[in-house]
Amino acid sequence: MSRLVNGVKSFSTAASSLLADASAAAARSARQPTSFQVFRDVPELRQLRRKLIQNDRTIGFVPTMGALHEGHLSLIREAARENTDVFVSIYVNPTQFGINEDLSSYPRTWDSDVKKLKKLNEELGSLGAGTGRITAIFAPTSKVMYPTLPPSSEIDGHGSFVTITPLSRKLEGVSRPVFFRGVATVCMKLFNATTPDRVYFGQKDVQQSVIIKRMVKDFLIDTEVRIVATAREADGLALSSRNVYLGARRRIVGLTLHKALSAAVEAYQAGKTSRDDILGAARSIAERVLSEQQSLPPSERALYEVDYISLADPESLEELDLVDPKKGAVLSTAFKMAPLEETKPGEDCGLGDGKVPVRLIDNMILQPQA
Repeated sequence: MSRLVNGVKSFSTAASSLLADASAAAARSARQPTSFQVFRDVPELRQLRRKLIQNDRTIGFVPTMGALHEGHLSLIREAARENTDVFVSIYVNPTQFGINEDLSSYPRTWDSDVKKLKKLNEELGSLGAGTGRITAIFAPTSKVMYPTLPPSSEIDGHGSFVTITPLSRKLEGVSRPVFFRGVATVCMKLFNATTPDRVYFGQKDVQQSVIIKRMVKDFLIDTEVRIVATAREADGLALSSRNVYLGARRRIVGLTLHKALSAAVEAYQAGKTSRDDILGAARSIAERVLSEQQSLPPSERALYEVDYISLADPESLEELDLVDPKKGAVLSTAFKMAPLEETKPGEDCGLGDGKVPVRLIDNMILQPQA
């Protein structure tokens, strides 16, 4: 009889525990928003953030410049896995564009972006309890982001800026001297506005991720920087908002970045550690493809200029002559795809009819080896 009674009690306790777990899961699910709010200014966004803190919610923040693609969505999915709420910013930041760069032509696709985010929220909602949702979209004006002075893209322009040196002067910073000043400044502002528990960036912009990590560390910002693997097309092309300008011809040639970096990775995995051996494998492919393109008539070719192919320390981004296998390295490159010289009737030339130069960047990590 005592065994039966104990068994009944054990069953009753287990059932109560299951019911309690189910009730808690249902409560968590009920608290999750089914749609998001759009905020144009900071005070209202901060008010929402305070409410979330009071209810022990966590914020994952994904900063974007819009023109959303699968790479952005993968960052949001990761943020939703690790937080109860996700904030997404959509703001084309003028201070990271140089005076002669493509600020005016940068794609702005608000309606499409909102549609994608609503669809993604439905996807996240179908995953049930334990998965966060997009709660807020922060889409400020430049007056909100730069309230005192108009934003400046001049190297010696007036304004309140965040500079992270010498990291910002390497690689991309050589040809784009104000770029990372603008990135660091806008990210500092966005972090101050959203006070996230975690922020999410893609590995594709490797120099940016290193600079943001350094900024968070040096300025004692209370947020965790999470880096998510580069999202790619099936053929290896890194996803980018600028890919819409490529068109079919330049897109095929643009794959040279991925092929060149892959060859360098193979050299490292085969035991090569010297700069000449690793980068030589990448340069060989880049030079061969360019030579092939130059031999074609203008109506068929897509020319490019290699801005840099780098082999650098993963923390300092200092160029390496020899890779320490215990530490690994960062391989990165930037190609400038030139405008098409001649086009054919009906050819897919991309947004801008092939007249817009396209800067493509990519990177791969040489992983430490035992």
